Amino acid sequence: MVKYLFKRLLQGLVSVVIVVACVMVMIYSLMDRTLIFAKDTNYSHQSNNQKVAYRYEKWETYGYLDYVTYADYLNDLATKGEIDEETRSSAVSIGRKAKKDSDLVKEYVQKFTDYYESKGYTVVRLDAVMMNKKKYASGGQQQLFAYKDVPLTTRLAKYFSNLITVESIHDVPEVEGERGISFTLHDPVYGGEKFSPAIIGNGTQHKYLLYFDNKFPYLHQNIIEINLGKSYSVNEGIDVATTMSRAQGSFVKSTITYPSGLTEDSADDLHTATYLKDSREASMVNETRFVDDYTNVDTVKAGKSKIGYSFTIGIIAVILSYVLAIPLGILMARKKDKLIDQIGTLYIVFIIAVPSLAYIFLFKAIGGSMGLPTTFDMESSSKLMYILPIISLALPQVANLMKWLRRYMIDQMNSDYVKFARSGGLTENEIFTKHILKNAAIPIVQGVPASVLGALIGAIITERVYVVPGAGNLLTEAINQYDNGVIVGVTLFYALLSVLAIILGDILMSMVDPRISFSTKDR
Repeated sequence: MVKYLFKRLLQGLVSVVIVVACVMVMIYSLMDRTLIFAKDTNYSHQSNNQKVAYRYEKWETYGYLDYVTYADYLNDLATKGEIDEETRSSAVSIGRKAKKDSDLVKEYVQKFTDYYESKGYTVVRLDAVMMNKKKYASGGQQQLFAYKDVPLTTRLAKYFSNLITVESIHDVPEVEGERGISFTLHDPVYGGEKFSPAIIGNGTQHKYLLYFDNKFPYLHQNIIEINLGKSYSVNEGIDVATTMSRAQGSFVKSTITYPSGLTEDSADDLHTATYLKDSREASMVNETRFVDDYTNVDTVKAGKSKIGYSFTIGIIAVILSYVLAIPLGILMARKKDKLIDQIGTLYIVFIIAVPSLAYIFLFKAIGGSMGLPTTFDMESSSKLMYILPIISLALPQVANLMKWLRRYMIDQMNSDYVKFARSGGLTENEIFTKHILKNAAIPIVQGVPASVLGALIGAIITERVYVVPGAGNLLTEAINQYDNGVIVGVTLFYALLSVLAIILGDILMSMVDPRISFSTKDR
């Protein structure tokens, strides 16, 4: 069993890498990269050479290419000590045209060109665009830069190497005090009066590495961080994992004791504090609240995260679907061709034949006429707003489970072992419960982990119709906005869940039916 699981897990991880690679090929090679500027107002306001430079800067940000300006090259030389500051300042100002460069500029422009062309870069020089002999046109300043498309292998290696990061006391270049990790039994967030163990770092990116609070799962950690990829437009600058797991809604204020000893009502979550260089000195507010540069904090909010809303609705829908579908499927099989079977078949055909969008709007209209909320409101404390999304998700699953359970049970009813059981004197109830149902349930059981884990993904159509702030709409939103980081990150998340669902399904199936074994024996 262990050997099988290891092999299946390895195959799954290879499949995940292939899926991510295929998505990257489609995004970075097959899709027109200028589409990322479709909704970029800054791009539309640029002109001439400045617009070209902005384009390449953005392409580097989005991961299409590596982009280096001539000024960056000189700064790097100065940092390494290969040239002094005076030389850098004199060499950085290129002429409006190449023939107007000074001898020093020509020398370093040639070095820049030779160096980057030897590394496979394309060097681009844009001459100045002038309104007249003395005045530049808007955005017409001369430009010199080099660029090179990032190979797929490099992009994949970089993405997966940064997928998981572990906090270190050397993550922050400059920090006040001695670097290290300390343990306390009395968390300073609670004024040092409440017994609450915490591990605190100095030199780490996060101040709190491990801590307790009153929110599920109560024990939280910032030691290991998952980096699915940063968003460029959907939630600019925020990692996909954070986008899906961060709480939403209105601020929740409480009495906070800041590290300086200041106490006030605030929504700041001090447990999320991260290092931001010189942030304490840059703000009078930070100076009164904090004693170091760990000032960048998230806020406490009333609502759930995107995954939280999707999973809450999804898991209840899954439970409801199995609770309803299993007895109904059994009843349809036992009363084959009777009235209950015909009604159930009619329902199954209706769900299959009618487009999902149509019956979701139908349920929404019926629910609205009954006074149920038809749109989601994070600020509302009413649980009634969950009813229609749950029903819209559960009813199709009920139909699917009924269909397959009925089919499997009818197949089992015609098996030879059932005939032998009847001839052996077993009652119909005993035959159904001990033999038919048990065997028919095996393929149904295999799909349980997929249904549960699928609740984390959310439902695109249902969440859009009922305006649920869940994870289901995240991928479509990213595709519409050409947000490459989110597309790749969500794809990886979906792929990992799929692999996990398959493995858990196999394990569950072998637990239900002892005849199924994944171990191999030598013969």
